Amino acid sequence: MAPLPTEVRATAGGPVEFRFERRGDDVLLILHGGHMRAGLALGEEPFAAAGFSVLAPSRPGYGRTPVRSGRTVAAYTDTVRALCADLDVARVAAVVGISGGGPTAVALAARHPDLVERLVLVSAVGPLPWPDRRTRIGGRIVFAPGVEAATWAGIRMLLRARGRRALGSLLSPLSTVRGPAELTDGDAEMLLRLFAAMRSGRGFVRDMRPAPDLCAAVTQPALVVASRTDGGVPFAHAEALVAGLPRAELVESRAAGHFVWCAPDWPAVAGRVAAFGRTPPDQVKAR
Repeated sequence: MAPLPTEVRATAGGPVEFRFERRGDDVLLILHGGHMRAGLALGEEPFAAAGFSVLAPSRPGYGRTPVRSGRTVAAYTDTVRALCADLDVARVAAVVGISGGGPTAVALAARHPDLVERLVLVSAVGPLPWPDRRTRIGGRIVFAPGVEAATWAGIRMLLRARGRRALGSLLSPLSTVRGPAELTDGDAEMLLRLFAAMRSGRGFVRDMRPAPDLCAAVTQPALVVASRTDGGVPFAHAEALVAGLPRAELVESRAAGHFVWCAPDWPAVAGRVAAFGRTPPDQVKAR
């Protein structure tokens, strides 16, 4: 997929690359996962169709957001708060944390409840150790700054040469289901273009560092979307998030792996998220 246009704003916390697609008054602030940046949109179409504005900043080390704009998860939430103020965004209907962006989304909700009305976590890293030791060691080698560009160049070469076979190899570790991923032609094409555009920068190595568990400090209602067959972020993370967040609801995806956006039930799941984003927070029952 061709990257979408982005801007860089100098905030009190440092420069931030972002994409702001203004539509209605309700804003979804999307914190994408590993190897992603503001210019890459994943699964946003249903929210755009529902009239949500989308604000997607690149996390530190990704795209054109430097590490100094958020050397810790907590520090970056302050930078995001400053970006919203600069953009005259006083409230966001929900912060959506995807995969490795989950800890930042939780921290933003916990630290800035005046900004965030709701929390949505999709295939998100929770308070459990992540990733496993083998993945962490390998990730620090192949996605290290100065190496990751060559890694992704090799991946792009493989995708051009082998197409869907290469895609299957990339998706296999992200699912606990054996055998090739069952994808529609449209989803396969989307993922091929997505993987061809991904980069890790300095961000992914940082994503593998432990982050503080702030779940108990989140007062807003939360929706946790996850698949039991996710091999990238095990389902236990979703269970831990639901157990730790005081007002959380679990939505199980039928996806055969990490990419819930490619599941047949994604339109229904996205509809749940959109409806949740417009449900008055005081009408969501606390556990």
